[in-house]
Amino acid sequence: PTSPAQKLVFNRVNGKRPQVLLQQVSAPEECYTLAHEENVRFVYEAWQQVEQQLDGSRSGESACGPVQYVEKTPNPGLKNFVPIDLEEWWAQQFLAKIENCS
Repeated sequence: PTSPAQKLVFNRVNGKRPQVLLQQVSAPEECYTLAHEENVRFVYEAWQQVEQQLDGSRSGESACGPVQYVEKTPNPGLKNFVPIDLEEWWAQQFLAKIENCS
């Protein structure tokens, strides 16, 4: 049976999609427990609610709800700080692992 190889796509948090599609290398699947899946689902759903509430408060729909922290007096030592893109970092780790296995 000649089926096409699955494509692996990493979507960025800010909505930009990388142009590169990668072929998935067959590897043993990770086993997740039911408790793990429930925890992930709980955190995901809770975060979705927070994001919806933040969007609502930005558009003036809600007077109370989550408040996004903003530094009043920024630390000058952090002037050139660039936050890490965790999805990009995990993608690089994943690709390095594939390259080391082949």
